Amino acid sequence: MQVLMFKQITHMSAPLLSHGSFNQRRRFLPMPLAGILRDWPKADGVQPSWSSRSARLSRAALGGLMIVGMAACGGGGNGGGFVAAFPMATTAPAPAPSTPPETPAPAPAPEPTGPAPTYKVSGTVTGLLGTGLVLQNNVGDDLPIAADGSFSFVTALASGAGYAVTVKSQSRILTRTCTVSNGTGTVANAAVVNVDVVCAAPAVRFAYATNAGSNNLFPYTVDTSTGVLGSMAAPMSGTGSTPRAITVDPAGRFAYVANRGDNTVSVYSIGAGTGFLTPVETMPTGSAPLFIVADPTGRFVYVVNQGIDRVSAYNIDASTGTLTPMAVPQVAVGLIPSSIALDSLGRFAYVTNRGSNTVSAFSIDESSGALSPLALPTVPTGNAPSAIALDPSGRFAYVTNGDDSTVSVYSIDASSGILTPMPTSSTGLLPLAIAVDPTGRFAYVANTAESKVSAYNIDSSTGALTPMAVPKVDPRFSPVAIALDPTGRFAYVTNSASKDISAYTIDANTGALTPMSVPTVATGGIDASSLALSR
Repeated sequence: MQVLMFKQITHMSAPLLSHGSFNQRRRFLPMPLAGILRDWPKADGVQPSWSSRSARLSRAALGGLMIVGMAACGGGGNGGGFVAAFPMATTAPAPAPSTPPETPAPAPAPEPTGPAPTYKVSGTVTGLLGTGLVLQNNVGDDLPIAADGSFSFVTALASGAGYAVTVKSQSRILTRTCTVSNGTGTVANAAVVNVDVVCAAPAVRFAYATNAGSNNLFPYTVDTSTGVLGSMAAPMSGTGSTPRAITVDPAGRFAYVANRGDNTVSVYSIGAGTGFLTPVETMPTGSAPLFIVADPTGRFVYVVNQGIDRVSAYNIDASTGTLTPMAVPQVAVGLIPSSIALDSLGRFAYVTNRGSNTVSAFSIDESSGALSPLALPTVPTGNAPSAIALDPSGRFAYVTNGDDSTVSVYSIDASSGILTPMPTSSTGLLPLAIAVDPTGRFAYVANTAESKVSAYNIDSSTGALTPMAVPKVDPRFSPVAIALDPTGRFAYVTNSASKDISAYTIDANTGALTPMSVPTVATGGIDASSLALSR
């Protein structure tokens, strides 16, 4: 039936069925489709006469299409499938337009990165005296340091590189030793800025006291924590006649004793680990050597010859410690010179003249050590100046005047070394010795006639002396010399009549002197005259 229907519809040239015949045959159509065909005339509002041939053809074609559509959907009762009778050509889908495969875009060129970042190694130096300090990093990149302050090595390092800052050479001023802390590590994407170089006086380990009445000297050990003096295993050493003064070179390698009675200087080497003294030579000097000092570079020694009103000058052999007179072996000073002091940088020398009540002032040649009078060669003092001390900054000088129980105070011109007198201060009776602590804040005077030590605060601006809250302390009998530990913690007073040493701790804040747990030690001889400390 479906085939017949298809033929009837598709043969467009065949006579059309009458309306009645179409309706009769409609019953053979699947029910849904038959209903649709039945309702067409009504839906279109077309008369059932189907009188128009063109209309009939259109409807017939449309009907055929709907039959084919329903059959394709499996429509029509009983679920039977419809096999289309149209000779329908299966048209393959049009191929997609052929496009060439996309070529991947080239990767962007890497941006230029430049060299890897590098970082400087830097730090700070404090406490430096003089020139000659050279630092290095990683055993190279030498960096000379001229003064306190910040430093930075020239060569920068990449992150991950190691650094090791060390001291290649110390300052030529040997009274201080420079050490490095925070000096090693690894650079970690940042500059290194915390390397610390601190220059400070090394701790004292040994002490030596001269006994003018017994021609010997007594050695001590020094407890670096408490300052207490202890007996050394080595025996006392002999000296020349009437040893009045002793000095030790700043490196602690050699000791020199001025023997007033036989006009000589005794030279000793100092055992590096033991402090034992070994005689090296006895050197002739001028008449009546009363005082002796070594310069802070450890190259020169100066001796006050009271009997000829001169200062003898010597070069030190760096290997043996032996003394050789300079090209100009002596310089003239005032009458009856009594003591000599050098500034902390070794640029100027000052000599007290007991007989002429003056101070003679000299410049020191940096290379040769030769003494030359300053433009203002002398300045007045009080009566019978006996000793002189300078503050560590080199700004002020202090002179004890034995006969009028005063201290003369001077300012020091930093460039020329010339002294300018300032107001004096009172002391006890017969002041014969004076010392200024390493911080420049405190001064101490030995008053021989009353067996007292006067203690003063120093005005940092003017240098003026003001008695401390406890103005005096009691050592033993007839104090004639004072030695201060270079770290500023301990003070030692040599007592001539009682033949011993009084030992004190120094309060870091007030400068007050307090007797040590072992307050006194014997010198082992007669007429104790001086004390020298050695590292």
